[in-house]
Amino acid sequence: MTETTQPAETRLRQTLETALLNPIRAFRLRYLPLLMVYFAYGALGIITIAETFWIKSALTMTPAELAALSVWLTLPWTIKMVFGELVDAVPIMGSQRKVYVLIGGTLVAAGLITLAGAAGGWLTFAEPQNLYRLGSFLSVVGVVLQDVAADAMSTEVVDREYPDGTPRDPKDVNRDLGMVQVLGRLALSFGMVAVAGIAGLLASTFSYETVFLLGLVIPLISVSGALLIDITPTETRPVDWRILGGGIAFGAAVVAVATTGLPFGQEIVFVFSMAVVCAMLWRIVRDLDARTQETILYAAIIIFIFRATPLVGQGYTWFTIDVLGFDEAFQGTLNQIGAVLALAGTWLFSDAITKRPVTVVLFWLTIVGTVLSLPSLALTLGISEWTQATFGFGARTIAVIDTAASSPFMQLSMIPLLTLIAIYAPATRRATWFALMSSLMNLALVASALQTKYVNTLLVVDRGAYENLPLLLGLVMTIGLVAPLAAILVFGRKLNAQQQQTAAQVPHAQTQKAS
Repeated sequence: MTETTQPAETRLRQTLETALLNPIRAFRLRYLPLLMVYFAYGALGIITIAETFWIKSALTMTPAELAALSVWLTLPWTIKMVFGELVDAVPIMGSQRKVYVLIGGTLVAAGLITLAGAAGGWLTFAEPQNLYRLGSFLSVVGVVLQDVAADAMSTEVVDREYPDGTPRDPKDVNRDLGMVQVLGRLALSFGMVAVAGIAGLLASTFSYETVFLLGLVIPLISVSGALLIDITPTETRPVDWRILGGGIAFGAAVVAVATTGLPFGQEIVFVFSMAVVCAMLWRIVRDLDARTQETILYAAIIIFIFRATPLVGQGYTWFTIDVLGFDEAFQGTLNQIGAVLALAGTWLFSDAITKRPVTVVLFWLTIVGTVLSLPSLALTLGISEWTQATFGFGARTIAVIDTAASSPFMQLSMIPLLTLIAIYAPATRRATWFALMSSLMNLALVASALQTKYVNTLLVVDRGAYENLPLLLGLVMTIGLVAPLAAILVFGRKLNAQQQQTAAQVPHAQTQKAS
């Protein structure tokens, strides 16, 4: 071994050690309650495969209708400001965090019981499709409430001062805030890993009703974290009725539009939601300096567009079931592979991701995501028949390889955003701040669901009718590539310039404070 190669090998070894050990070194026992909430969120995937096969076999909803439903189910995430204001300003029995985790767990359990009753036929006060809608809605609201409490804790568990009261270096604080977000993503991935394979086994062994009832163990996990671990009391403040009242009025308007069947109701709600969330965000960020406001603006636009691209919808999943013969057990195997490798990717790349600009991270995630979608497109074109005849492997092998290649990148896109949100969270409005920024990003998912509905309406795919699926998938891939790259090209330089100026001013500000 030469002297010139030794330093390079040493640096490589140190980089790998850092990537492997940083999440372990970053963990603190006080992080456990919020990590258990995130873990439970990921572990809700235990019912996913049973739910997919139950919908396909027992319900009559089309992929376009399911995409439309997903718009409504995403909307509770867009009114997180209501839950955030409650968590920040309305203690219940003296608790601002624990009690909300308990209420959220109760709602998730109620949703699972509703799904079980619909699948088992012992809840008959509504049609199975409507029971599915109700159960899904209850679960979503419960998860959102728990998530808001955990988000608030994720900004509070990091010490801003040393035990003697001396302020910590802002870079160290920001680094810890970023690693808490990484640990949250890892906990979510651990939850997915823990149940991915079991989900397929349960769906292929037990009735769908039984699987939904077995899922009741999941809310117990998040509730246990709140009960067993002491959560440090937080500073209270008066209720901001402009945010809470506005959020409640917004939620009432959404319910009214959803129940009356107003034409273009989802689009109206989306535009109204954007206006409300942006107005409430401005109310909070107007106290920040102009440079910070611009940094948040440019980052939010890029990440919004990245997350707003459409998905294929349920048609592709049904294609793999009907045409490729992917049963519950194999779907569980794919989920297990994907969850394990997503966890590994988040773990190994987390240190690098927290050090890279948002634009760089999303640029490469966009390119890689598009390339790794090509095997799915090839499967819809029948390439598995050619590979089986030529090389001796078919659709299942291609699906495994595709899942293994793409999964490590699934959880990475949120880390830069969550880090920025945590860094700029105001001291007395952390839950509301996190909720509003999350609401904005979740509105991107509403835009994604709307576009998914549109492309599924344009290129119709249904049970046994998959002729349009290759065109649908190709269209989705094209939008998913072009839109984020255009946003990065237009806003990326501005964002990088703002971040560099902010970073350059930190040492100067610290010098002035010291003098």
